[in-house]
Amino acid sequence: MPTIVCAAKASCKKLPGLLELTDTHFQWTQDGKKAPSIRVLHSEASSLFCSKESAPQVKLKLGLVGDDTGHTFTFTAAQPAALSEREKFKVELTAIISRNRTAKDASVGRAVVPPAIAAATSPPTTVHTAATPKPAHFVVPSRAASRANSVPNERGVTPVVIGADAASEFRLRKKVLVSNPELAALHRDLVITGQITEAEFWDGREHLLLAQAAQENQKKGKSGQIVDPRPEAVEGGEIKIRITPQLVHDIFDEYPVVARAYSENVPNKLTEEDFWKRYFQSKLFNAHRASIRSAAAQHVVKDDLILDKYLEKDDDELEPRKQRSEPIELFVNLAATSEDHGETGNQKDVTMQAGRQKGALPLIRKFNEHSERLLNSALGDLPAAKRRRLDQGQDSYSVIDIEDLHDTENSTGIILEMQDSRRYFENRMAIKAAEEAAARRKLDIKSVIRESKMSLEHWDMNLMQFKLERKPGDTAFAGMTQNVAARLDVRSRKNDIPDGLFRQMTTCQTAANEFLRQFWSATYPPPSELQTTSAPTPQQRAAKAAKMIGYVTKTHEKVQALVQTAQMHGIDPTRVETAMKPMLDAVNQALSFYRNKRGPRT
Repeated sequence: MPTIVCAAKASCKKLPGLLELTDTHFQWTQDGKKAPSIRVLHSEASSLFCSKESAPQVKLKLGLVGDDTGHTFTFTAAQPAALSEREKFKVELTAIISRNRTAKDASVGRAVVPPAIAAATSPPTTVHTAATPKPAHFVVPSRAASRANSVPNERGVTPVVIGADAASEFRLRKKVLVSNPELAALHRDLVITGQITEAEFWDGREHLLLAQAAQENQKKGKSGQIVDPRPEAVEGGEIKIRITPQLVHDIFDEYPVVARAYSENVPNKLTEEDFWKRYFQSKLFNAHRASIRSAAAQHVVKDDLILDKYLEKDDDELEPRKQRSEPIELFVNLAATSEDHGETGNQKDVTMQAGRQKGALPLIRKFNEHSERLLNSALGDLPAAKRRRLDQGQDSYSVIDIEDLHDTENSTGIILEMQDSRRYFENRMAIKAAEEAAARRKLDIKSVIRESKMSLEHWDMNLMQFKLERKPGDTAFAGMTQNVAARLDVRSRKNDIPDGLFRQMTTCQTAANEFLRQFWSATYPPPSELQTTSAPTPQQRAAKAAKMIGYVTKTHEKVQALVQTAQMHGIDPTRVETAMKPMLDAVNQALSFYRNKRGPRT
């Protein structure tokens, strides 16, 4: 027989019954029935919610693994007795949920987080008055479902990633289209209308699917932001701090002393709500704030007999309070002085001292410890000896030698073997010597100096006779003025093309570009590094090219229809023709290539 931990009268879905918590299950039995209608294992409990103390009904909601809806129960006893009964269930279920989270987090090296509490606090600026207590309720988020790891495709030549299914492929395609409205519009215009197939559309866009899959499978690391809850002003001049499950997790992880104070005082001495309310009004919270601005609030914080005993002395001495146990490599040790100069005297020599202001040292060391925790969380549970870079008998220079900084070494190529290489180099040397001798004979130093001296005679008279023609300067100035005026005219000119016509032009261009891409990929398929179900045969590629060239041929008709539409709206048709000319040139190139490849018809 299972041992009953606690029991109480409670209703579920407006049906009266008995709520029980045993050492193995959480169950509810409807009145008049022997078998429990709801029976949940301890390991399936994932979250807990409670109604406010001032609510007319005392409710408790238990969330399950994979089912956030869970079950909601209403205690039917009188108000004081119902609150007491719910408190017993809440304490026991909190411990169960904490154990479940510990078991799950142990596999990935995550810290144990007590259940989060959502509560509002009163402003810390008033010492004589306290805010009306607000009830606390548990908010433990459920874990997200596992995500797909790959993208499959069993149609056409799109990639196949091992270990995926069609559902994940469809989901990835949908996400890519949602994130790219232009691609979604093109998909709607070409695939939905049946002009090209789904496989043809995604052919050549496999990288988009793989990038989306990689983005989803990327493991998100711990946030680098240091914990610093910010108060929010609400109506009535009160200040409120919103406590989320992630914030509670970060506070316990960043400040273990707060986790220790929580475990030692809750729920024996303080309730969850009272603990967080007193913490955010205590000296302990102001000592943990992530800036020197906390000193301005020292005169408004309250003395707390419970939390003040957890205060620690400021870490502002010359040596940090927390010393590193593992040795530090010499190349990254900023405090190393043994390589700089020898010891003199019996006083410890410190070349680099952090912080000229003593009040800044605790903040600097707090940031350093926070950075160290981030790195440790990324490294996981590896021992310290395995985290370090192994020195396999290398010298000191190889530790700081980075391969990426080396110049790229070009290949020497194939050495040319010559029967008589000496004659080749002798001829080269003789030719070079002859060229140098000819250059010395051509260069007469005396004549060069004489000509330079003659060119400098009467330089002042020549300078006075020099006149700058005005016409070139006026021409240059006029050209710059016309250039600026043309730019201003373009910017000030309004786009008087109607939106409907502009959308038709955009659709025509994107569709033609897609047909051209399909045509050239079928004509000259690019080498793909992706695994495909089956490579298309030459006959299939030729059929696809012929199909796409049929769509491309109609581009001129579409452009001509756009020109006529522009004339109907009173728009200069040359503007449409100019805008579509690059696309028409690409279309003509593809048509010419296709006709020449097929050859003249007989």
